[in-house]
Amino acid sequence: MPENKTKATDASVEGYFTKIDDDARRKDCVALAKLMAKATKEKPRMWGPSIVGFGSYHYKYESGREGDMCRVGFSSRKGDISIYGLNAAPNHDALVSKLGKHKASKGCLYVRNLADIDLDILKQLVAGAAAAKEK
Repeated sequence: MPENKTKATDASVEGYFTKIDDDARRKDCVALAKLMAKATKEKPRMWGPSIVGFGSYHYKYESGREGDMCRVGFSSRKGDISIYGLNAAPNHDALVSKLGKHKASKGCLYVRNLADIDLDILKQLVAGAAAAKEK
């Protein structure tokens, strides 16, 4: 089986933030890290070069592929902030419908900026997903 390329690193989360050129995006990422740390009770850690992750869990698919990944995390991408791992949250669909302006794919939520979404709902999603993956 191929090895997972995204692994926890000792890279500096603060160093990652300083490389974000857009001041508003950088502030949103710092605020999101604080929200996720509070919701998960975990310190942020870099996973690969560009994912700020919280906690970790071991997964194993029916195919036999397995590995470790952050329970929840995010990354500042070109157009949006990608938020990972929230689909494990209880009541995911109901909560996401109340979140505000976002896009979604199978495993990610994409937000342009934090002002567009309800941060209390996001905190519920983060806490619920992290707890579900802890089990």
